[in-house]
Amino acid sequence: MASNPPSTCCASGFKHEGTPVGETKNIDGVDTYVVYPKDNKTPEKAIVFLTDIFGIFSNSQLLADEFANNGYLTVIPDLFQGDKISVADMDSGKVDFPSWLPKHQPSAVDPVVESTIKYVRETLGVKKVAAVGYCFGGKYVCRYLKPNQIDVGFSAHPSFVTHEELGAIKGPFSIAAAEVDQIFTTQLRHESEETLIKAGQPWQINLFSGVSHGFAVRADLSDPKQKWAKEQAFGQAVIWFNQYL
Repeated sequence: MASNPPSTCCASGFKHEGTPVGETKNIDGVDTYVVYPKDNKTPEKAIVFLTDIFGIFSNSQLLADEFANNGYLTVIPDLFQGDKISVADMDSGKVDFPSWLPKHQPSAVDPVVESTIKYVRETLGVKKVAAVGYCFGGKYVCRYLKPNQIDVGFSAHPSFVTHEELGAIKGPFSIAAAEVDQIFTTQLRHESEETLIKAGQPWQINLFSGVSHGFAVRADLSDPKQKWAKEQAFGQAVIWFNQYL
C-alpha cells in the first residue's frame, strides 16, 4: 500500500460555514455538483473533485466554489450513489466502516468516475481535465491519471492507494500530507516518494506539521494552525494546476 485503507480518523472533522453557489444536477443517473467560474460558461479547463467519505456536502461544495473562483469549472460526482457517510452519523458515532467499505470498492466507484470524465470532456467540451482527491477520492485520482482521462492530479491525505496505482500514473501529481496520519503514515509517505521517482512524472509532496488526516477539507477553522494548513493545501493544488494544466 502507498496509503492505508480509510479508518475511523476519516470520520472526524469540522463542518464549515457558507452557502454553496453551484448547482446539483443528475448526470447519467449520478448526482453531480457543478460550479462554473464567474463570467465563463465555456471554460477549456475543469477539475473533477473526488470526495472523502462524506461525499457532496457543504465543505466539499465550498472548496469546489473556490476552485471555480480561481478559473476552473469544477464538478463533484456522488461517488457513493446516495450512500455517503453522513455528518450526523459521524457526530453520533454511528459510522460503521466494516459494513460500508465493501459496498464502495473500485467496481462500484470506477463507473462513476469514468462517466464524470466523459461528461466533462464530451458534453461540456473541456480540453484539459484535472482531478483533486481528498482522502477516499485520492485513490481514484491515481487510477485515472492517464492520457485522455485525467491530465493533472492533486490529492490531500490520500487513502487506500496501492503502490501499483501510484506507480502507474502518467501525469503530474501533487500530494498534501498531514504530520499525524494513520493512513498516509511517515513510512508510506517515504515509500511513495520512491514509487513516484520510479514513475518518472513530475511530483510533489508537501508535509504540514501540527495537523491530522482530513485537514485539507475538514479542518477546525477556529484553530489558526489548521486554517493556515488548509488554505495552503488549497493553494498548492491551484498553483500545481496553473503550472501543468
